[in-house]
Amino acid sequence: MLRKKTPSNDKMEYRLLGHTGLKISALSFGASSLGSVFRETREAESIEAVEAAIEGGINFIDVSPYYGYYKAETVLGKALRHIPRDKYYLSTKVGRYGKDGVNTWDYSAQRATESVYESMERLGVDYIDLINVHDIEFQAALPGGLQRVVDETLPALTELKRKGIVGHVGITDLQLDNLRWVVEHSQEGTVESVLNFCHYCLNDDALVDYAGCFELHGVGIINASPLSMGLLSSRGIPAWHPAPKQLVKACERAAQYCQDKGYPIEKLAVQFAVSEPRIASTLFSSANPDNVRRNIAWACEEPDWQIVSDVKEIIGNQQRVTWKNT
Repeated sequence: MLRKKTPSNDKMEYRLLGHTGLKISALSFGASSLGSVFRETREAESIEAVEAAIEGGINFIDVSPYYGYYKAETVLGKALRHIPRDKYYLSTKVGRYGKDGVNTWDYSAQRATESVYESMERLGVDYIDLINVHDIEFQAALPGGLQRVVDETLPALTELKRKGIVGHVGITDLQLDNLRWVVEHSQEGTVESVLNFCHYCLNDDALVDYAGCFELHGVGIINASPLSMGLLSSRGIPAWHPAPKQLVKACERAAQYCQDKGYPIEKLAVQFAVSEPRIASTLFSSANPDNVRRNIAWACEEPDWQIVSDVKEIIGNQQRVTWKNT
């Protein structure tokens, strides 16, 4: 099959992830789409999307066993067979799983350890650069609460780091207060990065309020979902989106304004998300190689700051309105 060639992008910016020593691309590839999380995908196209990301200068890939109930890791593993290991840093997660459409959570030390080895087998690698505790707010609602992440999950992953199985340890969540709590209640240096989504985008930049705290503890910051799970898109949100109706309407008005300006809101959103130097990288996800190439090109350009200002004004009092994870 003939494939379009994505030239290596010398305009891509690379930033250090906290104190890890990892210098990662300002725009990174989230592999959730490879699990058919948002639409049914073709394996060959998904593999080409990964290749396009690497060829375009992206060097950080994030995935999880939860995405597509192991499908995303499996498909990503097939793509990575053809890519030299020194071309990318690889991140996956523990704690959140599922099967046959049923979600499950298990933050125990034993399951976390088992999960890492299972992920490596699916991914076809013998080393994970960054291992994350996935969506810690769900453990907050389980017996032991977030303290279990501190006392059990993180020490299990730290032991794998000591053994050289993983390189670095992080946590992920939608709720910023949970991330801060675990960072502040863990032994210094245990949490090396945080991954947060939908809180550094055109409609919600609350992540910057926490940057000082994370930096104080030497914790690197990864942002995800620059389109705020579809809120900042011309096609609108999927039916399952949990955003309040007023916020949805405000973002629809902003998208129409951008369309009238001839400046797609998706372009503006990606450019805005990668513009904050305190954030090491922003993850986006697509199984469409043309979309990957387009996002890379956008990320290497400065946004129109007047349109950014206009869009924020249109969103108005819906700025920083958030929701619970699902």
